[in-house]
Amino acid sequence: MYDHAEFVRTTSEFAQKLIEPYEVHEVLGDLAERTSQLLALAGGGVTVEVDDRVRAITTVPEWLADLGRHQEDTQRGPCIDASATGAVVAVADLRADMRWPDYRTVAARIGVRSAAGIPMHLGTHTLGALNLYGEAPRIWDAEDLAAAQVLTDLATGFLINASSHAKQALVTEQLQHALDSRIVIEQAKGILAEARGLEVARAFDVMRKYARDRNLRLVEVARAIVHMGLRP
Repeated sequence: MYDHAEFVRTTSEFAQKLIEPYEVHEVLGDLAERTSQLLALAGGGVTVEVDDRVRAITTVPEWLADLGRHQEDTQRGPCIDASATGAVVAVADLRADMRWPDYRTVAARIGVRSAAGIPMHLGTHTLGALNLYGEAPRIWDAEDLAAAQVLTDLATGFLINASSHAKQALVTEQLQHALDSRIVIEQAKGILAEARGLEVARAFDVMRKYARDRNLRLVEVARAIVHMGLRP
């Protein structure tokens, strides 16, 4: 079970960050990182629905990214089901759950044993899901899942800060922008990894640290790497 004081602090810090101008890609990455830290998990990610397909927008840390990509490619997995049903999907032990055989294979290869999908609600519609990953089997406590849902709802609320008539168009535009940001970040990771002789996951860490140390957005650093020759 999560620490209540830590939950209050995390929620407050996350809300304060969202008051300032933000990139959707970074908000969703921050959601995954803060929630996985609060619940002492290996990491997390976010998948969203764009043009009638669920797409992987971000995963933290990078070594977990294959799970998001697999769900995007196959449209199968716990977070796909959470997006489709609007209900939390929690898996205590992926080795014992037979619903997604190929997903289980990917999870076993990278060392993930438990997973949960937390839906991102917009009224009666679901925008996508927060993906949570554990390296060990886990009985998902109801209070832990409720805390994850609160943070997910908070992030979703800030994605739709427009009038009721413009909400859906705005959300679609924002999520497409987030997908475009992911693409340029993926390009930048590859360029930096090759230039510096790094693993891709390490290149991503270098980019994030460079951005945070200089109060820059991650996508700004990525664009500078791709288009301006920046090599942090």
